[in-house]
Amino acid sequence: MPTFHYRALQADGQIAEGKLEAGGRAEAFRQIESQSLRPISLKEGVNGKSKPLLNESPAQVATAPPSDAKSAASDLKFSLGSNKISARVLENFTRLLSSLLAAGVPLSRALVILQREAANPTAKAKWKEVHDLVVDGMTLADAMNKSPETFPKVYTAMVEAGETGGFLDVVLAQIADFQAREKEMRGKVMNAMLYPTILFGLALCVLVFLLTYFIPKFLLLFANLGGQLPLLTRIIVGASDVLRSYGLLVAVVLVVAGFLTRAWVVSPVGRRAWEGMILRVPIIGDLVAQFAMSRFCRMLGTLLGAGVPLINGLNVARRSIGNQILVDAVSNSIDRVKEGKALGVSLGECRALFAGSVLEMISVAEESGKLDQELVRIANVTEGDLDRQLKTAVALAEPLMLFFIAAFIGTIFVGMVLPIFTLQDYIK
Repeated sequence: MPTFHYRALQADGQIAEGKLEAGGRAEAFRQIESQSLRPISLKEGVNGKSKPLLNESPAQVATAPPSDAKSAASDLKFSLGSNKISARVLENFTRLLSSLLAAGVPLSRALVILQREAANPTAKAKWKEVHDLVVDGMTLADAMNKSPETFPKVYTAMVEAGETGGFLDVVLAQIADFQAREKEMRGKVMNAMLYPTILFGLALCVLVFLLTYFIPKFLLLFANLGGQLPLLTRIIVGASDVLRSYGLLVAVVLVVAGFLTRAWVVSPVGRRAWEGMILRVPIIGDLVAQFAMSRFCRMLGTLLGAGVPLINGLNVARRSIGNQILVDAVSNSIDRVKEGKALGVSLGECRALFAGSVLEMISVAEESGKLDQELVRIANVTEGDLDRQLKTAVALAEPLMLFFIAAFIGTIFVGMVLPIFTLQDYIK
């Protein structure tokens, strides 16, 4: 009769470990449950060694076929998943976890189900890590906080609010909807910037080709003529010589400068300076502020609709803004709400984020008790306006990019043609 080594949760929350003899896993789980223990893991001894199995709930292990462990190992071996959990995988995890909890499945069992269903090996390992931490007595939010590369701070803050208020399934469903909307908005921005980015890349390629290949060939016409070339031509020729002689060094300098700039932007001081500069840029600054306001309103409305208290909802929603300068402005408004002032009045000093009309709508909704619905409606309207403004901005960006490309190429062409008009003087 095989021997099983087990870990189980006692009634007082302590972890118990031991071994027993049973005819199979199902019988082993029945023996563990007969001792008023909640099984966490079960390892079957094979030839004096223990054979590890996945952490499972009793009901699932009792009905699972013996080939489950082999199939899980096979998936791990042959899957081609990446080392980073994508936003789509996280959204699916969130939505499925919400559905399982809403159906009455215990949290630990729901995490085991999601772990077993995960096709991505990285996701499978991450869900198991979260499950083990939860079983050891940690809250779901704290367990997710151990993996900030997978679960953003806003995500874990909303989970913490849901756990505290006792409506985790509702909050998880709202997080999944929020993630879907964020992905849709991000996709629109990426699609809007695709064509201008391609034009910019083509312009750089054409410029490099002209400076490294076309201009040196063209200069052969003037090599033996002597005389002084026009200033514009000399500037273009100098740029061509630098690029051909020190092109690799220039590329290295640009890469190093890019890394240093990125490190500065990531630092607290650099990030604030960069975000403040972005807010002052015409058109772009307004779009960034409106996008931040939309995220804030949707997040706060979602949390309030799920039953999260206003102060807790504000503390979570401000983290979704993204721009630290705007976060600081909202933080000052939260302090005034804590003092007993109305939300609309408290947000009034944050004019960079909230227009006067938005503040009036928030104040009226607060008085009528429909603040959560109004905040979501404001977010929907703002996102619609953002979509139209992005389309307009892209429509303007395309001809501007074409104009600058033509200006670059035209300047080079004019600079190289100018000496032709004085060619007769060179010959004389």
